[in-house]
Amino acid sequence: MTALRGTHVIGGEDSALGTVTFHATAPSTGAALEPAYVEATAAEIERAVTLADSCVESLAALAPRQIAALLDGIAAEIEALKEELIERAALETALPVERLRGERARTTNQLRLFAGLVRDGSWKETRIDGALPDRLPVRRPDLRRTMIPIGPVAVWAASNFPLAFSVAGGDTASALAAGCPVIVKAHPGHPGTSELTGRAVAQAIAASGLPAGIFSLLQGASPEVSLDLVRHPKIAAGAFTGSLRAGRALFDAAAVRKAPIAFFAEMGSVNPVFILNEALTERGETIADGLFQSVTLGVGQFCTCPGLAVAVEGRTLEQFARTLRGRFQRGAPGAMLTAPIARTYREAAERIGSIPGVTASAADRGAVRSLEGVPTLFEVSDGIFLEHEELRHEIFGPATVLVRCESAARMLEIGRCLEGSLTATIHGTRYDLEANRPLLAVLARKAGRLIFDGFPTGVEVCTSMQHGGPYPATSDSRFTSVGTAAIQRFSRPVCFQDCPVEFLPPELQALSK
Repeated sequence: MTALRGTHVIGGEDSALGTVTFHATAPSTGAALEPAYVEATAAEIERAVTLADSCVESLAALAPRQIAALLDGIAAEIEALKEELIERAALETALPVERLRGERARTTNQLRLFAGLVRDGSWKETRIDGALPDRLPVRRPDLRRTMIPIGPVAVWAASNFPLAFSVAGGDTASALAAGCPVIVKAHPGHPGTSELTGRAVAQAIAASGLPAGIFSLLQGASPEVSLDLVRHPKIAAGAFTGSLRAGRALFDAAAVRKAPIAFFAEMGSVNPVFILNEALTERGETIADGLFQSVTLGVGQFCTCPGLAVAVEGRTLEQFARTLRGRFQRGAPGAMLTAPIARTYREAAERIGSIPGVTASAADRGAVRSLEGVPTLFEVSDGIFLEHEELRHEIFGPATVLVRCESAARMLEIGRCLEGSLTATIHGTRYDLEANRPLLAVLARKAGRLIFDGFPTGVEVCTSMQHGGPYPATSDSRFTSVGTAAIQRFSRPVCFQDCPVEFLPPELQALSK
């Protein structure tokens, strides 16, 4: 068993210069967990970023096989932690052990997926236009374009995925794959899990013989640690997954720097589900079961939790609503990830439930503990929904809003008024889809991933996945934080004009087309 030290890992070395400390809390009991963790100081942030910046050229010059070997090595070191990592993550998050084992597999698989991408090299999208010396009236120069690393990347770990969106998650994997040094700001909800993973990353780097400064892990519960990091002039990009409030604060700080940087934030997403008439008639009960399972999976703490369901009034909708109410009334409360998340969910549920015209169905709250979230179904007419903007925002937890529309036209109006989302789901027969083509077009504008006859929870890590959407789902809908295309966030194009072949990057040392 590895003894947790409560320190940062900066360039492979422990550091604990600060005097301000914080503890993780066990969500299942509310007890403070040892050890205490030290808040990162300005000097430690400076050291981590300076070390990362000193590695930029050497890391960019590595052969693809060396970066790929590092990613494979990190995956192996994480696996070597075995159940110790799972047990600490379960203690700090109250997530089920089997869920965490699956998440660990996702983490190591995506590291290896990026290793394969680096070896393949196709992500650099090289383009070559050879010289045309005899072209009139002027010659065309030899032009060759490739992608290079953007520089030191700051990554903010997410609360709800302590492995796959955390210290060695997709942001870190894709940044390292692009050839960028990484400084991770650990999430204060699972600092022990972060420390274990951070040490695994550092060990893999040490074994590879690469510069230790290409990775650092900073701990901290204060917003100032995050703001100091994003404001540092040598940070070239940031990646964040979390709340709209925190994400927007960091995005704004990145934008007002003397030299603004790209900040890729995944924030709030309501993930609407539209249930069309024939599908509702043919399989309403099945859809109700699936929707309830999706809303309450992980106590609703997924960025793709379906927080909105929309259907047209009628006898079949009433049957559907009755079934769905029963599922929520029999639902069991579950421990949420942190006390602030549980408190925010409870306050949001009370606020939504107090809106005139909104009805709520939930399990008995009598024995609910302070860190637990109660599954809740809200029902509302289309008129009330359109009148109250707060009904269109994400409730992070096991709740959804069922909007009862008087017509398909009103359903389309609902679609048009929604903010951007990571996903939009449509349940419908072919007849339904044909009759609602305008709705499909609207939803394609509103979301990054359209799901047909399924549910949004569950994100496949692959080449074609798009995990991003219009604001406020993400700060830049052109990019994804899941899948191999995530690497594009941390690279930029460079064109070489009439460069002697021996000085070109290897991928550009080819014959002209």
